[in-house]
Amino acid sequence: MIALDGVTVRFGGLVALDAISAQFEAAVSGIIGPNGAGKTTTMNVISGFLTPKSGAVVVDGTDLVGMSPHKRPHWGLRRSFQREQIADDLSVLGNLLSLADNLHGSRAERRANVDAALEFVGITAMAGRMGASLNTYERRLTDLARCLVGQPRLIMLDEPAGGLTVEESAHLGDIILRIGGFCPAQVLVIDHDVDLIARICAQTLVLDFGRRIAFGPTAAVLADPAVKAAYLGIEVDHA
Repeated sequence: MIALDGVTVRFGGLVALDAISAQFEAAVSGIIGPNGAGKTTTMNVISGFLTPKSGAVVVDGTDLVGMSPHKRPHWGLRRSFQREQIADDLSVLGNLLSLADNLHGSRAERRANVDAALEFVGITAMAGRMGASLNTYERRLTDLARCLVGQPRLIMLDEPAGGLTVEESAHLGDIILRIGGFCPAQVLVIDHDVDLIARICAQTLVLDFGRRIAFGPTAAVLADPAVKAAYLGIEVDHA
């Protein structure tokens, strides 16, 4: 379980996250909201890039706020970014091995884990290709494979479907849904593709201007008038 408890982040006088609380229990969950809502800020807190003013982030009983950022990958946290973290001068295999070199286990164990991640995502055949030669979708798949190296406990994907076609987004969603059969990690997904969120996320948190406006089963959340107002600008009748 991923538990956010009263997480507050301030940048000067701006409240970027206002006492956000949610308990994610599903294998795949989503965080959605308009631009500037606080989605990436939430991921940055969980990743350790930001320290909250107050509040806690507890994953399976482990307090991540009290854990130094460089220890979180060893603990089992993986993250993708809106701009893929792929080295153009390394092969697909080299990109995965560069991550695995910093993890626990023997060299043979790390290589076996990398090979398993490549096979799971379906990119074994392009393992020798250089990062610079990859198109957007191939880079996304490589980034996802990097997140699967080393038996992760928590995988966070920031806009994984950005720039993809409908077919590519659907295929990526299929892979994400199968992650639970590959490793024990829970998955958190940020994306503006609401169709993708609706299909793969059992629970969804909705943020707007740093505040929680809805949380719960995804179908119910997406039907919430307040959520529709946040996305579509529809005025909500509070009478």
